[in-house]
Amino acid sequence: MSSHEQAAPASSSDEQQALASLRGDFLSAIGWLALGVAILIGSVMMDRLENQDINPYTIPGLLPGLLGIAMTILGALLAARSWRPHLFASTANRTPVDRAEQKRLVLVLGLCLAFGVGLVGHGLPFWLAAAIFVTAAILLLQRRQEQSDGRTSSLRKFITAAAIGLGAGIVITIVFQEIFLVRLP
Repeated sequence: MSSHEQAAPASSSDEQQALASLRGDFLSAIGWLALGVAILIGSVMMDRLENQDINPYTIPGLLPGLLGIAMTILGALLAARSWRPHLFASTANRTPVDRAEQKRLVLVLGLCLAFGVGLVGHGLPFWLAAAIFVTAAILLLQRRQEQSDGRTSSLRKFITAAAIGLGAGIVITIVFQEIFLVRLP
């Protein structure tokens, strides 16, 4: 067998992975587009407080509206960059990369749901809830990567993740409460 014949299966696998990556990018783009439009609609529907003589540049919903517009534009750019004519033609051949990305996505969505429903607003100070969330996210996502690489977790990695989580929780709280003047739950 020649070296050219041996290279063909590798390029087919590379093409499948590239197509899977483009498919994931396109589906993510659709999600970002939908979220951006929903945020923009929500910000437009907010009360403008005109009867309280509020400065138009400080109206509620201005920043979320701008972020919604930015998310919509970036989602559209990502969709345009990842679109190919037969992007979904071979969805039956899922690669292991697809499955790993799906599991990671479900894990992240579960973590976000646990944070929003279980941690925030149930007696914990926000900084502590954010610290727990960030620490858990780091540890669980690293654990999945370590399992695929055959490595094991260590106490040092746990301490590092806890320090990052605690720092993030404190910084997020200070930024929102002191700079943006947002009262956190």
